[in-house]
Amino acid sequence: MDVRRLPLSGVTVVTVEQAVAAPYATRQLADLGARVIKVERPGEGDFARRYDTTVHGTSSYFVWINRSKESLTLDLKEPRGLEILHELLADADVFVQNLAPGAAGRLGLGADDLAGRHPRLIPCAISGWGTTGPWADRKAYDLLVQCQTGLVSLTGTPGETARTGISVADIAAGMYAYSGVLTALYTRATTGEVHPVEVSLFEALAEWMGQPAYYTRYGGTQPPRLGTQHATIAPYGTFRAADGREVLFSIQNEREWAALCREFLGRPELTDDPRFATSSDRVAHRDDLNAVVAERCARDDAEELLKDLEAIGIACAGVNDVAAFLDHPVLAARGRWREIGVPGGTAEALLPPADLAGLPARMDPVPAVGEHTETILRALGRTPGDIEALRADGVI
Repeated sequence: MDVRRLPLSGVTVVTVEQAVAAPYATRQLADLGARVIKVERPGEGDFARRYDTTVHGTSSYFVWINRSKESLTLDLKEPRGLEILHELLADADVFVQNLAPGAAGRLGLGADDLAGRHPRLIPCAISGWGTTGPWADRKAYDLLVQCQTGLVSLTGTPGETARTGISVADIAAGMYAYSGVLTALYTRATTGEVHPVEVSLFEALAEWMGQPAYYTRYGGTQPPRLGTQHATIAPYGTFRAADGREVLFSIQNEREWAALCREFLGRPELTDDPRFATSSDRVAHRDDLNAVVAERCARDDAEELLKDLEAIGIACAGVNDVAAFLDHPVLAARGRWREIGVPGGTAEALLPPADLAGLPARMDPVPAVGEHTETILRALGRTPGDIEALRADGVI
């Protein structure tokens, strides 16, 4: 495709990244047309390439968040490798890194170091706990952050906690890094000022914990773990139909509650029952209410329940597994799937969620380790002999 049509065409991002958070941020910049040069370890590359081998030998994680990038291998602990990186940074707009705690500083790649050598460069640091503070030197990974923010204490059933099934801390940090970089690019373009961007997994997920944080601080107790039920709304959750399938629905307001009682439950008198008079009353008497709803749902198959709920304007759905999600009629009807190249074959990928009217989506291949190393080095003036020497010495 013609990348020149995309909004970030002409923007160059150099990234020393691994795992999920930073690659997710830079893939979204690539989606918008930025040139993203991904610096990887010689030989092995980003360790996330080997989290699993499900997509033609490459991990599902890596394929998800690394399309449309160029892969350059460099040993940054070797002076010649670090110098090549600085040559790239001299013409780059953004530098993203999520190196291990303290590594950026040791390599001279901290925000203050870069400001002196590359004053127009926007540095973006993604860390576990922040680059300052008492936990700055601690390693972090997604589930650890889920535990420390209290998310795991909210997820699961009354008898057992559970991790969230996707990497929410990494995704949150990647999203805030992406929006932070866009803001910094806009600020530099409009004012000439350069503002480094810093995001931690902990503080990103802490933001997502806002509602339970307020509920706990001012309500005196944290929201209970209720599986698919909701701490502050009832009825809300899954109920089993006569055919054994689960149906999810929720009541959002008093109008819906009255309609549910009258037309679905066949119990209009429940609207006058003091146990269920308000949303808070319904939550306080959740067990009584759920028993009434469960008895009604057990009389019909799931499809009939969904038809009845939709007829009275209640938001509802069946509970899909991942395979059913992949075949979802909304994705098919809206043409959300595209084929992309991956090392060893092709794969189906979802379009970026934000459609920009009139602009095509960029869906370029996922690179093999070091696939673009020679091309990038030749553009920097290295000869074939230079490149061979660097490879022989393990620099690339």
